[in-house]
Amino acid sequence: MTYKAFYRVSVDFKNNKILVDQLRKGHEDAFGYLMDTYHKKLCVYAKSLCRDGYIAEDIVQIVFINIWEIRQKLKDTYSIKSYLYKSVYNEFINQYRKKTTLITLEKEYIRTLDSILEEKETGELTRLIALVKQEIQELPPKCKEIFIMGKQEGLTYIEIAEHLNISFRTVENQMSKAFVIIREKVGAKTNIIFFLLFG
Repeated sequence: MTYKAFYRVSVDFKNNKILVDQLRKGHEDAFGYLMDTYHKKLCVYAKSLCRDGYIAEDIVQIVFINIWEIRQKLKDTYSIKSYLYKSVYNEFINQYRKKTTLITLEKEYIRTLDSILEEKETGELTRLIALVKQEIQELPPKCKEIFIMGKQEGLTYIEIAEHLNISFRTVENQMSKAFVIIREKVGAKTNIIFFLLFG
């Protein structure tokens, strides 16, 4: 029996306190047990909330990534099972709110765009689109790479994190940084230009 196999059978991950303790210490076996035990169940639960299998998978992946990243903050008093289900629900709510906000914003962008076209500001629009493209090229290398993967190639934050072997939070931070840099140069119509370029 290998050391890893021995370690697996010698640690009772079914004991919540032990599981939390091993997660806090960064033991991958404990995280593997968590995935093996709850991934499928959480996907079923997430799908019951969002009615979409692909979105459900994304929600559960985000939850597992987050729990690994905050593992050192876990407490013995946490019920891992309850924590996971609550996290899935919270992430579903977060995504629902973002989607609702996005739909509202898209409607507003379309109304604003119609107004721009009615006012015959197409020359200004062309200038701003060119400016955004230029600012994207001038972003810091890592920031630029992540922004292009997310906006031009259409990858999710999770896919970018896995592809570049970085954390989900790093992807979020770099994307936010890119938006801030471009918005500072382009101004109030940045969101409209993003909508035209990337949908």
